[in-house]
Amino acid sequence: MGESGWHWTDAWIFVSLVIANGAGRHRRSASTRRPEGVRLTDVLSTADYLNHAIPERDEVETAVRRLVGAGLVSVTDGWFRLTPDGEQLWRSRPSAGLATAVDTLQGVLSRRHAPGSADWTLPEDEHAAAVQEYAVRSIPAPRRSPEGHSGRH
Repeated sequence: MGESGWHWTDAWIFVSLVIANGAGRHRRSASTRRPEGVRLTDVLSTADYLNHAIPERDEVETAVRRLVGAGLVSVTDGWFRLTPDGEQLWRSRPSAGLATAVDTLQGVLSRRHAPGSADWTLPEDEHAAAVQEYAVRSIPAPRRSPEGHSGRH
């Protein structure tokens, strides 16, 4: 696909953002002051789940610029959100299952929207910190032996 069209990575980042947003909604109480949206770490962990790879900084930056420029995503103070147009695109896509969601969405993007270009930068240190946070989250906690921890002396 030419430089002017949507790339597979654009769809990968979009689907990761959609899934990360949905996965976090059950953790928020109705009274929270936390804004809607997800942090970069959540997007990266979902992207890794989908493709067994953590997107590089330049992949995220390029995809987000194109998605923001197309009006499908917004980023404010480090919170990634779907816009109403992004939500509509996701809801109206053909549902073919999670395994093909990225490929399906790339086709939908190509038919319905032109990629945009927004002035958004992902600093190297922010990407590295998000990757590090994800790596720490991914390490399983050590199992504690039930022996000697019964609470009786």
